[in-house]
Amino acid sequence: MKNLIPFRKKPPLVAVIRLEGVIASSSGPGRGPALNDAGLAQMIERAFRKGKPTAVALAINSPGGSPVQSSLIAARIRRLAEEKEMPVYAFVEDVAASGGYWLACAADEIWADPGSVVGSIGVISAGFGFQELIARHGVERRMYTAGKNKSTLDPFQAQKPADVKRYTALLNEMHEVFKDYVTGRRGDKLASDTDLFTGDFWLGTKGQELGLVDGIGHLVPKMKERFGDKVRLVPYRQKRSLFTRIGASMTQDVLAGVEERAAFARFGL
Repeated sequence: MKNLIPFRKKPPLVAVIRLEGVIASSSGPGRGPALNDAGLAQMIERAFRKGKPTAVALAINSPGGSPVQSSLIAARIRRLAEEKEMPVYAFVEDVAASGGYWLACAADEIWADPGSVVGSIGVISAGFGFQELIARHGVERRMYTAGKNKSTLDPFQAQKPADVKRYTALLNEMHEVFKDYVTGRRGDKLASDTDLFTGDFWLGTKGQELGLVDGIGHLVPKMKERFGDKVRLVPYRQKRSLFTRIGASMTQDVLAGVEERAAFARFGL
């Protein structure tokens, strides 16, 4: 009955957005949905608006992925935070590395476990070359293009030094975008005597020393510390479609699982 008393002040509400998994433009079968702006947009918007929250907390467990999707998601969080004049807190679980750390930097404060992996502020691109494989099996590669650079980095041809140079320049440009975002968000908190942008990564305690995180702390106790023991934590998590839950085929399930497993394995997880 006490909840029906008019004008009774409700305890503070904190919307908890879970950002878990690889960041990619599309999801693969046999795994949780990939983190991307299109898939998260409605959930993030709802978290900032529903119930007039006092703050938003990001529960992050991501080894990274697409830099563009990382940028889009982080930009959406910042737009809403500024529009609503609402503080945002990030809490790192196992890992917030590469694009996962990009997401964490959308918060006003970043908190981590002592064993959390943070950092990896770099850009990576990998692939395979199949030209010798198809040659051994008597397969002839036929390709026709208009534009001298249209076949850049074709995996069925030997690498060309000019192509590698051009692509490396693109990666370096993206790296500068990433660095600018981190320095813009973290500012003077970042250690000035250590190069934090080599792609290296650290555990949470060292990350605090380097200014990559603000402190060691977990979501529930930290939110109770900030907003009182009666704070209401409302979770928001991306839903998995029926197709994603069932999976398209056993082969696709295995490949998708290996891909995601490899992303986390880079950080010993």
